[in-house]
Amino acid sequence: MTEDAILRKLPRKHPNLVLGIGDDCAIFRPKPNEDLVFTTDLFIEHVHFRRRDPPQDVGRRALARSLSDIAAMGGASRFCLVTLALPAWTDEAWIDGFYNGLIQLADDTKTALAGGDLSHARQLTCDVMVCGSVPRGKALRRDGARPGDLIYVSGPLGGWRHKQNPEPRLDLAKRLRGKATACIDISDGLALDLHRVCLASGVSAVIETVPLLDRATLKQALHDGEDYELVYTAPPRVRVPGLPIGAIQKGAPGKLMLNGKEIFPVGYDHFRNRT
Repeated sequence: MTEDAILRKLPRKHPNLVLGIGDDCAIFRPKPNEDLVFTTDLFIEHVHFRRRDPPQDVGRRALARSLSDIAAMGGASRFCLVTLALPAWTDEAWIDGFYNGLIQLADDTKTALAGGDLSHARQLTCDVMVCGSVPRGKALRRDGARPGDLIYVSGPLGGWRHKQNPEPRLDLAKRLRGKATACIDISDGLALDLHRVCLASGVSAVIETVPLLDRATLKQALHDGEDYELVYTAPPRVRVPGLPIGAIQKGAPGKLMLNGKEIFPVGYDHFRNRT
């Protein structure tokens, strides 16, 4: 396999792009009256996936993680750039499977594969950058939660042990525009990510219930991470989709309470878990 041979298999055109794969840069022309939102996410062998995982699942998850960030901002996905460093163990079948999984999710979410980079490395490393868009001034942020707001999640939680193929909540996120006061995706556990919203908003939170996936524990839902559901807030008078789990209160910024006890924002941290 050569770099050009891999590139020849990838889709070259997309209606959202003026120019895609095949030149030094992609050209994307945004629409009037929209804001662009950008994210990037590393996806690394032995950290985020295992070599024995099906390559289609690996490719899909690599893109899904970044799409979840776009959803957290209330965005619609526009295009992605995929940088992939391949070790010697990856063969043509694995590479084809990886891109097939990624491109299937890209097609499902109307995300153009606009380019990226290919290289080699001792350990497989992937970086997926996604550009999304929201109507001007309508992006969801972390810093808008206010005392009295209710807290919701977009689905049951349980962490990575119980959700191998997450679904980025792009469609639901669009329904939150103009309604939710704050939003974040749950990548590092409900406790840590809700704590981040409360810190940004200068508020505290009381969790009353946590909906769980089958066979998941409360500890896993609070702290394991990689659910890629959304946790968001909205005033009580505003109807939003999702499952209510508690309320925002005045108090020490970032403080979380559950069943009368403080819970601490312990979740997945790359630097705490380097070993």
